[in-house]
Amino acid sequence: MAITYRSFLNSDLPHLVDIWRSQPPQRALVQPMSIGLFDELVTSKQYFDPRGLILALEDGAPIGFTHAAFGPNDAESAVAKQMGVTHVVMVRPHHQRRGIGRELLTRGEAYLRDEGAGVIYAGGIGHLDGFYLGLYGGSEMPGVLDSCPAAQQLFASAGYREIDRTLVFEREAATFRPPVDRRLMQWRRNAVVRVIHDPPARSWWKASTHGNFAQMRLELDLKTPAAAGVASLTCWLMETFSAAWGVHAAGIVDLVVAEPFQRQGLGMFLVGEAFQQLRLQNVAVVEAQTMVHNTAAIGLYRKLGFAQVDAGAVYRKDAPDSER
Repeated sequence: MAITYRSFLNSDLPHLVDIWRSQPPQRALVQPMSIGLFDELVTSKQYFDPRGLILALEDGAPIGFTHAAFGPNDAESAVAKQMGVTHVVMVRPHHQRRGIGRELLTRGEAYLRDEGAGVIYAGGIGHLDGFYLGLYGGSEMPGVLDSCPAAQQLFASAGYREIDRTLVFEREAATFRPPVDRRLMQWRRNAVVRVIHDPPARSWWKASTHGNFAQMRLELDLKTPAAAGVASLTCWLMETFSAAWGVHAAGIVDLVVAEPFQRQGLGMFLVGEAFQQLRLQNVAVVEAQTMVHNTAAIGLYRKLGFAQVDAGAVYRKDAPDSER
């Protein structure tokens, strides 16, 4: 049977959803997928390029797809094409191990190279999160998760090298209690926490990637010495995962403490305040991610009772020497 390949057409949405639904159960892959959800978080984004979403067809019937795209410029005000990312490669289970995924990956890479990408990543990480947040990975885009070994093997066999790792942590909200720490008592007397629901996006890119989700930002000021914006964090309600997991879930992202105030317990205090707010919204599970080399964040989450539930590999593929 002949396998052919082509770019996305609007009529393909039901087929993409059906391919997604055919995948084996994975914690970090939202199921069941729907046409409306896929359209909302992928194909309806203003920077979606149908040329980067490539389908494999057997005798005209879609059996797999890949999606290659780009991240933002430094100001997060527009798409930049120096770096590309292969977000996903999916093939129906009965059509796997026939080289279809590898061919899809190759064609997606060709699209990225033709558009100017000198470096290609896999799975989405950091600012390369233009698509699939809320559909894969959890609170952030983690690269390619260890719980998806077939995807990791595909990228590794195609010449991608692992350059970093992410860790995925989870904590039940109902049992959360702040640790006994003298510093937390001090901050409770001296800190003012402002809770901002649905805060304005800090950039066009953030509005594009996170604007579909309910968010809450906590900003911490000090009374003495008077200092504003000493620390902040953002939470978002992971509604798509909540439906898949059967519990209300939220993700902690963008935890920042100003350098003069680091390692003084402010991050721990602010996360504790976030848990109080999230419990008021009936959140049962809180997820957070961090890079494996961020020992301070890892220590913080572990001290607060978070347990590691997954990890992800950050894969990168440079342009061949002849193209540099």
